Amino acid sequence: MKVNDNKIEIDGIDKEILRYLMEDARKPILEIARKIGISGAAIHQRLRKLEQSGLIAGSKFIINPKVLGYTTVAFIGIYLDKAMRNPEAVKQLRKIPEVLECHYTTGNWSILAKIICKDNEHLMNLLNHEIQSIEGVSRTETFISLAQQIDRQISI
Repeated sequence: MKVNDNKIEIDGIDKEILRYLMEDARKPILEIARKIGISGAAIHQRLRKLEQSGLIAGSKFIINPKVLGYTTVAFIGIYLDKAMRNPEAVKQLRKIPEVLECHYTTGNWSILAKIICKDNEHLMNLLNHEIQSIEGVSRTETFISLAQQIDRQISI
């Protein structure tokens, strides 16, 4: 791994290690070491450097929301009456557990939020009683996702 102009350049071995772990973060390090042909200690050392550089932000388990009954995914464009209300609106959105992502955007909306609900009724209640009641929200525009067709990270 090299750092040039505040950008990280990773070599082929780092890329191979990352590809294996992006596929399955629980893959044993020694199994990866055997496939790549280096020691487990070398992989640990490389991973430590990649973490310290900020390239790796951690690992996580992914919960399948459908198993918990959450079947509706929606994207909500939120219009604010004043741009300066953004920090407080985001603070309020952060309190709503169904809000998975929140983006400050260009274009018509001030905020684009991704939310997950159990069904359309849950979505409607969330919109009417939680999101649209946030001070500064003038209106919302909602798009329901019928199916997620691509889910991936950046290629290494």
